[in-house]
Amino acid sequence: MYSVYLVEDEIFARDMVKHLIAWEKYGFTISGEFANGAEAENAMDKQLPDIVITDIVMPVLDGVELLRRSREAGWDSQFIMLTCMSEFTYAQQALELGAIGYVLKLSLRPERLIALLDKARGELEQRDKWRKLSTISDTALLAADRTAGGRTGHPQIDRIVDYISEHYRRDLTLGELARLVNMEQTYVSNLFKKKTGLTLTNFTQKVRIEAAVHQLLHTSLPVSAIAFECGFSNDNYFNKVFKRWTGKTPSDFRRS
Repeated sequence: MYSVYLVEDEIFARDMVKHLIAWEKYGFTISGEFANGAEAENAMDKQLPDIVITDIVMPVLDGVELLRRSREAGWDSQFIMLTCMSEFTYAQQALELGAIGYVLKLSLRPERLIALLDKARGELEQRDKWRKLSTISDTALLAADRTAGGRTGHPQIDRIVDYISEHYRRDLTLGELARLVNMEQTYVSNLFKKKTGLTLTNFTQKVRIEAAVHQLLHTSLPVSAIAFECGFSNDNYFNKVFKRWTGKTPSDFRRS
């Protein structure tokens, strides 16, 4: 469920929005109600909601200023504005600040609100995908302490990095990689570990798991097909390696 804060100083209007749709049916829940932007801002500082539905004109702190402060604070809640026809200029300001859209309170219809919530859901799903990727990148997948752009500064090692990144779908042997750069196998293995922070095996797994993450997030391919596409010999091995790197099985990762 995506959480929603409802910010409206008029109790009648707040209740109207609250009872306009069956929120949980559409995957949302109202987790906070506030009479002005200042109250909402204080709550957001403690617990950030996924969506804020806010009136534009309110005492103490209006909806546009609440949106502006949220963006300045780096908060990524999606905003839907409630407005009267006479407040259209303010609604335009809110759109320029990144609001999803606005709803006219005097002609509020369930389908309009549902359409905006669906639009917000799309933005939130995209955000969640990037968060998953960032979480992985910030932990195990960036264990290799390499320079910006994935370069090590060593031509032979960089060539191996590029080769693995291009050919990770098939079996790669130490002998093949050593021949690629005309080096002895033990020497190239030790040098690769020194320059990247990962063994050749672990680096190959890293590239394959990154590819699998992309497939899980952006395709509907079954896990078995993704395992094959990313160079894993069988599903069980893929599941084991994926969980080692990400903390979840491929299926759990996709569902979450």
